[in-house]
Amino acid sequence: MEAIIRTSRFDQIHACVSKLGVKFLSFYEIKGMGFEHARQEMYRGVAYEPAYIPRTKLEIVVPDELASGVIQCILSEGKTGEVGDGKIFVYDVQEAYRIRNGDIGEAAL
Repeated sequence: MEAIIRTSRFDQIHACVSKLGVKFLSFYEIKGMGFEHARQEMYRGVAYEPAYIPRTKLEIVVPDELASGVIQCILSEGKTGEVGDGKIFVYDVQEAYRIRNGDIGEAAL
């Protein structure tokens, strides 16, 4: 699954999914735009309005039995109730391989 979240909520979400047994996730600092508008910021005393809003993108691959728990963690820990809380996208993974030793499927996770 992929989730685009507020960067400020990353630590809470990471702690929650770790408690579920998620051993690996990837995250990236990204910028984007949606319904939320960028706030005016100051740089060296000059006001400017950034065109894009910084967010964090999570990529997490889990067995089916963990998926709903991970989704609930992201929903509960990522929610502020304000526009711009983010999105979750769930995909099917056809196969997974561990390069180091050739594990396949859930063993590769």
